[in-house]
Amino acid sequence: MLMEIAVGDYIKRVESQLRLPREVRIFDTTLRDGEQTPGVSLTPQQKLTIAKQLDKLGVDVIEAGFPIASQGEKEAVTAIAKQGLEAEICGLARCRQEDIDTAIDCGVDRVHVFIATSDIHLRHKLRMTREQVLETAMKWVEYTKSRGVKVEFSAEDATRTDFSFLREVYLAAERAGADIINVPDTVGVMTPRAMFWLISELKKHLKIPISVHCHNDLGMAVANSLAGVEAGAEQVHVTVNGLGERAGNAALEEVVMGLRAFYNIRPRVRTEMLVETSDLVRRLTRIPIQPHKPIVGDNAFAHESGIHVHGVLQFPGTYEPLSPELVGAHRRLVLGKHTGIHSVERQLEELGIKVTPAQLAEITRKVKELGDKGKTVTLVDLKAIAEATVGSLPKEKKAVELSEVTVTTGNKVTPTATVKLSINSEPKVGSATGVGPVDAALKAIASIISEVSRLELVEFHLDAITGGSDALADVTIKLRDENGDLYLARGVSEDVVLASVQAMINGINQWFERRKK
Repeated sequence: MLMEIAVGDYIKRVESQLRLPREVRIFDTTLRDGEQTPGVSLTPQQKLTIAKQLDKLGVDVIEAGFPIASQGEKEAVTAIAKQGLEAEICGLARCRQEDIDTAIDCGVDRVHVFIATSDIHLRHKLRMTREQVLETAMKWVEYTKSRGVKVEFSAEDATRTDFSFLREVYLAAERAGADIINVPDTVGVMTPRAMFWLISELKKHLKIPISVHCHNDLGMAVANSLAGVEAGAEQVHVTVNGLGERAGNAALEEVVMGLRAFYNIRPRVRTEMLVETSDLVRRLTRIPIQPHKPIVGDNAFAHESGIHVHGVLQFPGTYEPLSPELVGAHRRLVLGKHTGIHSVERQLEELGIKVTPAQLAEITRKVKELGDKGKTVTLVDLKAIAEATVGSLPKEKKAVELSEVTVTTGNKVTPTATVKLSINSEPKVGSATGVGPVDAALKAIASIISEVSRLELVEFHLDAITGGSDALADVTIKLRDENGDLYLARGVSEDVVLASVQAMINGINQWFERRKK
């Protein structure tokens, strides 16, 4: 059952105090502020790939980059601007002619012009007076507008700027021709109530639309962004997965779903593509997502607690405020020490295993026992427990079986692996090189299985069960298929390569089981 969003009625009690706009535009700055995440550097082709995905997602504005920063950045922004995307393409520029001209030469629709206004920045960075900043802002907003593009103006560090001066700068920018004013909480020091007050006051004086750009240094970026909308802001700056400098920016997926849930404001964003977009950005930036990340994290729709699973199985709305399908995700029931009998029963049914009530109770007890020992309980573990408990379950043939694995490695030898598998009784052979023998072996398996499905290895964890160089290797892996479904599998062996290969094959067999059902 697809459930839209179910939030409490208490929000309705304060609706009369809000100044909600009729619509809110989504300004995505993943390719500019998001790329400023430490350790992230995207090639022009990668930026183009993300831009196309953002356009499919339905964002209103794509801030494609800071063209003056480098030749590669300029090429990327130009390539994106030439794609004829439905989204408006924006380039960032300081209040300098070469910045502005470079952005416009890229063919952008909008130039985002900024200058710092707080006394901290004026004194320690710009070494300018307030009068000089005011004059500079007016001059370059007017110049940018004269070049025939839309102008968005930001007062950097707005939330630490004296309000009377901030208001004066924004009014000057409006007179100079700015089309939209952006209010950056540059170092994330606002609270929702303070943000509501600031935007409310600016709305009394400005006629053009107001935007907010919130950083997450104190964990308030999404809350402050929504508070800005409550006060009348018509645009919100966001990044996919909340990427950005330091602690990041307001997360696109959280802001969009918050607007829908709390205020029934529906941006153009196709929410069913949120997880897909998040995953693309994660892969290209190589910045992992915490499992409990709202909306797009692996655990966002995962349930282990027996009470929760029982409720969700009866009616998902008991413990889910929205359906996972609404954002392109999938519900998962997780096995562990908090697992209840209903979860075990449901997952045994999916495995095609029938048990008596007494056997079900015993299997549940053993699952909890494993969980108490800190073990991750997979479907393979559950099946083994069930087989041991029932004693007479049919031993069905696995879809994928390992026939042979050979690896070569050394300090002057490129690690290489050759793997022979039997897939539905058909022999397959694959070879690959890697940064080590384990990497090479797993890539060899992936080269074979790619003929059947795109299974991505998203997590690899190795534990040494006992001490010493001959310790048992316990490998846990997490695979994700093209539908976003996750498969958790384990392998145990004295050889770390064989343990890794076993875990990979166990995960692939789970995928085959799921597809067969």
